[in-house]
Amino acid sequence: MDNKKIIIIIAVILLIIIAGVVLVILTSQNYDRIDITPNGTTIEVPANQTDYDGSVEGAKIWNWNNGVLVTYNSHEDSNFIKVGEMGFNTLTDIIKKGEKQDIDGFTCYVINADELFEIKIFDIVKVNYNGKFYCIPLANETTGDNIIICCNNKDIAVHMAKSVEYKNVYPVNKDLGDVISNVENVTGDLWSISNDYANNTNLSKISSTVQEETGINLDNAKSTIEQYTGKLPI
Repeated sequence: MDNKKIIIIIAVILLIIIAGVVLVILTSQNYDRIDITPNGTTIEVPANQTDYDGSVEGAKIWNWNNGVLVTYNSHEDSNFIKVGEMGFNTLTDIIKKGEKQDIDGFTCYVINADELFEIKIFDIVKVNYNGKFYCIPLANETTGDNIIICCNNKDIAVHMAKSVEYKNVYPVNKDLGDVISNVENVTGDLWSISNDYANNTNLSKISSTVQEETGINLDNAKSTIEQYTGKLPI
């Protein structure tokens, strides 16, 4: 084999290698890290294509070419009635009706995109998805972070789930046990006071006084009322 043929063969091999490298670069997914809780928990999302759509009652939404990310932090939500939490839980319940799979150690649910976007919180998402979605729900009680990753590409979904770094920025100032104990103590005090009042009050004397002042016999009035309302607890 002459040198010319050897050079041609080497050139072809180099072209194949270069084409392969370019293909890998073009098809590989790059990621950016974002905060899903201010200065707290972070996650990697597809780079240069992920948009923040906004917040609906505390539930935050991001979307990219073939997926969506929804997060909710129960510690961040200071509303007494947590509407965002109810919406997030509804979304979680719908997702969990899908086909359950174990993908690389994560519990994943496969659902149709049109089922996902039936939830009201997606009204602000201006995209049209279709096909199967691989959805991974995550939760961390310590940080209060609740996360749902849904993507047409399961590899991207799993990568994002693996990339989550939790950070607690909303420490609980009061121990829940102390709060419950305080409520129980107040309830007990009220119950004790009401019992003392009932035990130490001469109801017959009160009834007699009322009749003298108004001419109304409480026992007769009670009997008449019970004919229409049933037994009264007095």
